[in-house]
Amino acid sequence: MIISNALSLAVREIRRNLLRSGLTTLGVVIGIAAVIAMVNLGEGATTRVTGDIASLGRNLIIVSPGGDHNSGPGTTAPPFDVADAESIAREIPGVVAVAAVSSQLAVAVYGNANWPTSVLGTDNAYFDVREWSVERGRVFDAGELQAGKAVCVIGETVALELFGFQDPIGASIRFHKLSCKVIGVLDAKGQSSFGQDQDDLIILPLRTFQRRLTGNQDVALIFVSARSGQLTGKVQQDVTALMRERRHIPPGQQSNFQVSDMKEIVNMVESATGILTALLGAIAGISLLVGGIGIMNIMLVSVTERTQEIGIRLAIGAMERDVLMQFLVEAMVLSSIGGIFGVGLGLACSAIVGHYLDTPFVFNPLIIIVAVGFSCLVGVVFGYMPARRAARLNPIDALRHE
Repeated sequence: MIISNALSLAVREIRRNLLRSGLTTLGVVIGIAAVIAMVNLGEGATTRVTGDIASLGRNLIIVSPGGDHNSGPGTTAPPFDVADAESIAREIPGVVAVAAVSSQLAVAVYGNANWPTSVLGTDNAYFDVREWSVERGRVFDAGELQAGKAVCVIGETVALELFGFQDPIGASIRFHKLSCKVIGVLDAKGQSSFGQDQDDLIILPLRTFQRRLTGNQDVALIFVSARSGQLTGKVQQDVTALMRERRHIPPGQQSNFQVSDMKEIVNMVESATGILTALLGAIAGISLLVGGIGIMNIMLVSVTERTQEIGIRLAIGAMERDVLMQFLVEAMVLSSIGGIFGVGLGLACSAIVGHYLDTPFVFNPLIIIVAVGFSCLVGVVFGYMPARRAARLNPIDALRHE
């Protein structure tokens, strides 16, 4: 009953000084909104980046030439070959698919249209590793891969730039001195958060790429897809040991290749963005401190204005704890109202800004509960001193106050 009376008195005082109360809560509104917006945008950015990395393929391990330290200045790590990829597929347990990949830039031409793009040489395992399906047409058949036929599968961007709204299946495109027949168009994956258009590519059979474009047997990357449920760390270790053996690297010597587990990269990105989000939230939380000081200031003014009212309450039998509760509840109501409006403003700002930044809106109920709870805590902390001052007033002195 005491709390209910204190609550009704608090609402009455807030309504009596509506403009002053609104300006007082503005600091809390801005503080809570800033914290929620920063945290939501940070979580949205994390979700997008990790989603883009995951779109490269699940349980993906990438083997690339080059180590952290080469054997000396000006030296380059030797490339891989197809036998390396075949050895991984044959000897490493827990591997679903292995794709050897080489690439180079080229200008693709069809009729009067031309488009600079990336040309990849690989096999059908690449589509499995990257979890990429064909929207129209088909992938390579065994005969095309074995014979190195001049056929290709193109990305959605290349299809739009060269063919517009025409059907590219069966048409021939040229790049360098090679003319190849389009047999398929990949499903669109869109742009990654790193600014790369994932649909801007042409895929050839690896033998075609090596014979007709590069003239060598080099493989630039090896994509390894681990079986679902398999520990990718174990597969990573096995691949590292096998490649060190095949490249004749003695124990203790630095590897001239890297084996990257995409899960490790995802964890690293999540850790980095998590720290950045916490930092931004902490910086935005400074405005909450300013809002709390504003509440304390206005409550001190309220105590001064209502000194005679406090004196009358104390004179007719009100206890110190009743007066303390009255002003504490009033401070909590002010901060809670600011917290509720701040939550709405923060969610709206994060949704709008996230739309323009092309990051997903992440609704996190926990941060809302924490924000509202923290705003109430601000009311308690910064309202305690004015409430304590009011409760300790001498009734006679308070009645004489003018």
